[in-house]
Amino acid sequence: MQSLRQNDAPNISQRTVTRADLADAVFRKVGLSRSECADMVEAVLAEISAAIANGESVRLSSFGSFLVRSKGQRLGRNPKTGVEVPIDPRRVIVFKASNVMKAHVNGGPPDGAADD
Repeated sequence: MQSLRQNDAPNISQRTVTRADLADAVFRKVGLSRSECADMVEAVLAEISAAIANGESVRLSSFGSFLVRSKGQRLGRNPKTGVEVPIDPRRVIVFKASNVMKAHVNGGPPDGAADD
């Protein structure tokens, strides 16, 4: 996984960071074996997934927060036929980027020390 710079922005939609990329980045930074790094990445993602599935919010400082929101039942419309159909209530995952992440994405300095 390469660090993204402001000049890389036009190509950002063409690149997807995978679990293997994350494990490789940990391997290069920490120096443990590749399998240990892959296990670490899996463990972190499993913890985040379990917390979100339990309805908890997950906040990663200087990165952002994963929140669970409940959506109520509503009426939707089939775009082909125009027939109204009820859409069942559900929970959705929402990601809210921190101010530090927003500044990083926009190529500017972070807005102070506080983040979302």
